[in-house]
Order: sequence, then structure tokens, then C-alpha cells
Amino acid sequence: MTEKEKMLAGELYRAGDPELVADRRRAQELLRNYNVTTLADGRRRREILGRLLGGYGESVAIRAPFYCDYGYNIVLGRDVFLNFGCVLLDVCRIEIGDGTQIGPQVQIYAADHPRDPEARRQGLENGRPVTVGRNVWIGGQAILLPGITVGDDAVIGAGSVVTKDVPACATVVGNPARPVR
Repeated sequence: MTEKEKMLAGELYRAGDPELVADRRRAQELLRNYNVTTLADGRRRREILGRLLGGYGESVAIRAPFYCDYGYNIVLGRDVFLNFGCVLLDVCRIEIGDGTQIGPQVQIYAADHPRDPEARRQGLENGRPVTVGRNVWIGGQAILLPGITVGDDAVIGAGSVVTKDVPACATVVGNPARPVR
């Protein structure tokens, strides 16, 4: 397997692989172009997102600045909204369902690192996909850790750190995020 194939499969891989470095450079160039646009540049924004993202539905709105590793592992449904300064570390797939609204400076991490110190010393990394359901509301500065699934209609409070899956229709807050009763 190539390092890219390992990365996409969630296995240990070397991020310094030339193919992955080239993919990140490509994403950085597209992000630089996107992040200088304004709302008046709607057509240009759609063109850039079409080249950057793995897929996106109608009426997606991403306020600049926006940051990601590769872009091609991000799939956004219809009417998804990302506010200013969101970071999606997409070494594995990040999928966000229709109608989800994401506050400013939210961070979604599919990128992870091995717990074994020797593997880290060897420069190995890994990732786990993140799935966010439909009609979810994620408050500003929340963080979703690798491997998380958020069910439809859930709410994640501002500043929360989501370390475990969130069931459909649940509201979670805090660090670590816990259900509100």
C-alpha cells in the first residue's frame, strides 16, 4: 500500500511521503485563494470548493478563513454552514450532513497519532473518520476528536470537547462533553 492508501484506510502512515506533501501543498494553494474571497465572489468560491472538497451539496456556505489538510476527504451535505475560522483535519473522511450549522473556530479532527511512543518517534501518524449527522448545531470553538459520530439533530455546546459519540437528538456540553439532562 502507498502511504496515501494507508492514511485513507486509517492505518499508520508517514505524512512526509512526497505524494501526501504534494496533496497538502495543493490544498494550501486552493485555501489561500479561497480565504481572500468575499461573499461577492460566490462563483469563484464554488469553483475553488469544487476543486478542493470531496463533495458538497447545494447552498453550502463556508466563511473564510477556512482550513483543512487535504480537502478531498471532506463531504458536505446541502445547506451546510461553517462560520469563520473552522479547521477540518481530514486525513480520513469527514462527512457533515444536510442542514448542519457549525459555529466559528470549530475544529474537527480526523487526524490522530499513535499512543505508542515508539511509533510516534518513528514519525508515524494515523486517522479515524468523523461523521456529523443532519441538522446538527455545533457551537463556536467546539472540538470533535478523531473517530466521533454525531447523530442527527444533536446539539454540541460552544467550547465543548467531544471525546465520545453523540446520539441523535442529544445535547452535550463541557470538557469532556457530557449530555445535558
